[in-house]
Amino acid sequence: MPVIESEEHKALREAVAAFASNHPRTTSRTDNRPFWQEAAKLGYIGVNLPEAYGGGGGGITGLSLVSEEMGAAGNPLLMMIVSPAICGTVISRFGTEAQKREWLPALADGSRLMAFGITEPDAGSNSHRITTTARRDGADWLLTGRKVFVSGVDIADATLIVGRTEDARTGKLKPCLFIVPRDAEGFQRRPIDMELHSVEKQFELVLDDVRLPADALVGDEDAGLLQLFAGLNPERIMTAAFAIGMGRYALGRAVEYARERTVWKAPIGSHQAIAHPLAQAHIELELARLMMQKAAHLYDAGDDIGAGEAANMAKYAAAEACVKAVDQAVHTLGGNGLTREYGLASLITAARVSRIAPVSREMILNYVSHQTLGLPKSY
Repeated sequence: MPVIESEEHKALREAVAAFASNHPRTTSRTDNRPFWQEAAKLGYIGVNLPEAYGGGGGGITGLSLVSEEMGAAGNPLLMMIVSPAICGTVISRFGTEAQKREWLPALADGSRLMAFGITEPDAGSNSHRITTTARRDGADWLLTGRKVFVSGVDIADATLIVGRTEDARTGKLKPCLFIVPRDAEGFQRRPIDMELHSVEKQFELVLDDVRLPADALVGDEDAGLLQLFAGLNPERIMTAAFAIGMGRYALGRAVEYARERTVWKAPIGSHQAIAHPLAQAHIELELARLMMQKAAHLYDAGDDIGAGEAANMAKYAAAEACVKAVDQAVHTLGGNGLTREYGLASLITAARVSRIAPVSREMILNYVSHQTLGLPKSY
């Protein structure tokens, strides 16, 4: 597996960095859609999607690179994790030809977005406790349940909902994925009042016997967790990219300040108490990036099991590195680190989210202890 990026990937990094750096920071905007569409025209939003459907064919490796560089320029796009990475990947791998033709070109060119709903009020990170259920009614499906912390539903044309259907042989419930149009009857959304500032809003969804045609089901209703994790592994990889980009942005601002800020006739960056923690933050971000690259390469190579382990580790490492980098950046600037002028204070809360979403670090430690180390479960 190559750990050194190809010339093509290096060129993509440079191009995305130049593009994202020439725009005002995300925090100064109230609507990301013009920026999203501009990025899509350049091929950045659909870089992972198949070329046959208007994408760049670069896989999650390419998309994670784009997300990281946008974040490092202060312009992260949260919906990149959701629309092309989760939804686009699931439809690419498991959708019907009609679903691919309808959705993939539009997701790639930025003309349509898709949200993703999995989290429920009582299930949390446990996908086995999802209570949103789908039952057959003639040729249709009826979908009933609730979802919380669903990003960007108000700007999405549809939401990919994780529900459960009954196995005809065993009677047990198994996960399935449905495309729910934003104007479907019985599909209601309510904004969640978040203290965290983000252009993309969070929503609670209520599905009250939402009637869906048979072709709303994505993939095989008997595939179960295979299809679900085909979307969740890219989600973890992209969250890692998002966090690494954020950490790089914060570190860059701190290094710039430490070079210029002079106290007692010397730049503060010449003092090891300032320099060493910044160096440690850089090292940890680079190590997290290597694991993210490994996870992306494994996923794009079709190794779902290997990618699952690496994606969880990458997300864990990136979140920890991001939180430390942001904290040290704010500390380096002192009081200035909390001012709007330097744009770091807002990252304190945003970085903390990367430890929680889309899966908590404790659940990742559970995964590694059980799946990698073979230790017994405590639950």
